[in-house]
Amino acid sequence: MHVSAPVLATAGPVNGIVPSVIVLLCWLPYRARVRALSHERRAVPGWRQACFAAGLISLAGALSAPVDSLADELLTAHMAEHLVIGDLSALLLVLGFTGPLLAPLLRVPWLAPLRIFAHPLVALPAWMISFYVWHLPALYQAALRHDWVHGLQHACFLAFGIAVWMALLGPLPKPSWFGNAARLVYIVVVRLAGTVLANVLIFSGTVLYPIYRVGDAHWHISPMGDQIAAAGLMMVEESVLTIGLFCWLFLKVARESDERQQLLETAAARGIELDERRAARAVAAGRGDELLERLKPPAPQAHR
Repeated sequence: MHVSAPVLATAGPVNGIVPSVIVLLCWLPYRARVRALSHERRAVPGWRQACFAAGLISLAGALSAPVDSLADELLTAHMAEHLVIGDLSALLLVLGFTGPLLAPLLRVPWLAPLRIFAHPLVALPAWMISFYVWHLPALYQAALRHDWVHGLQHACFLAFGIAVWMALLGPLPKPSWFGNAARLVYIVVVRLAGTVLANVLIFSGTVLYPIYRVGDAHWHISPMGDQIAAAGLMMVEESVLTIGLFCWLFLKVARESDERQQLLETAAARGIELDERRAARAVAAGRGDELLERLKPPAPQAHR
């Protein structure tokens, strides 16, 4: 017997073209700020602009009507949509930020307090709470029945995804204790959170989101098979992302070690006493080049 696919949410702006258009329009103020900084000789690197554009494009794709419609029918598709929104798009958007680029937003009185969500001890638990709460069967299925709940779900995944990546990779100042060892622990905890949920989906032996039964029947997939496939997709995506983050952290440690050694050698060559801890702090804050310039001898002035 043929079973029609369900219409789980009413057709509206959440699963239509409006979100995609709004997302893509975010490029205009970003580009305007990039141009202003370029005139001030504080240019945003091209690779950061490319990351931000890719983040917007991937987010628009995840929110597009065809993807949203398929996500209403299959848990695997819905999981893929959420991984793009909360992981990949959020990460790419954060990589597009610089301190000067965000400065106007941080000067807005009601927006400035939000920078607390870039603190590791705030971002991580806030992201974990959002992640687990929205995957509770009652809320997850409510998002499929009501557009406004679905929109709020996506907004939370994106907002807290940006927060968790801002704490790790963003341009705002980090706590002094949040060094490379702490960053490693942070990455592991974030990934373990996803692994726990994936294992619950695989080994629970229970269909946690029965609302997908009609859609699974339409696509000739068993509800449990759909659930296991969604969990597998999550584990693969998170594994690839974790490997990438470990590589980034390894390269960061190696680069900082080289910068620190260069600072110490330059200071020694000029007979300047430079404490190793001061050099390490400058490198960790991204100000190694600035300190190196001050340590170098002044360029000789041409005789007139």
